[in-house]
Amino acid sequence: MNGPAELYQLLDQLQVSFDYYEHPAAPTIEEAKKYWADIEATHCKNLFFRNHKGDRHYLVVLHYQYKLNIHDLEKRLKQGKLTFASEQRMWKYLQVKPGSVSPLALFADTEKHVTVFFDEKLKEASKLSFHPCINTASLVIPMPHFMRFIEFCGNTHYFVSMYD
Repeated sequence: MNGPAELYQLLDQLQVSFDYYEHPAAPTIEEAKKYWADIEATHCKNLFFRNHKGDRHYLVVLHYQYKLNIHDLEKRLKQGKLTFASEQRMWKYLQVKPGSVSPLALFADTEKHVTVFFDEKLKEASKLSFHPCINTASLVIPMPHFMRFIEFCGNTHYFVSMYD
């Protein structure tokens, strides 16, 4: 299976069930949509930000169809000015490259540095779809199992309204 063996070992240890879908590289939503036709799940957009000082980092997870206004997001999250984090920061905190950002990468954040903001509407999903830290596969995970994984990782996380 594509992705880090440590991730799959952890999912197994936590008894997180998933369906595995291998596909060509899908570093963008537009590319990924080509492979989602037969996958029943709520597909997510995952964005990695840093604050103005560069000392705090945020993973923002929302339904892929929604356009995100960064200035509106800044007001909603109350974390100050946000900018996209660099490739180096992505690797340092999540050990992923651009196009492969995923909340599944939180297992690599052993210092629990990254704060996660999920759109509250994702609570309604029965299954969520994410890359397993590499963009040549997708995992579909039942929401309760996904939350078990998130709780285990231990990063601070919130469900917030990201759009009206």
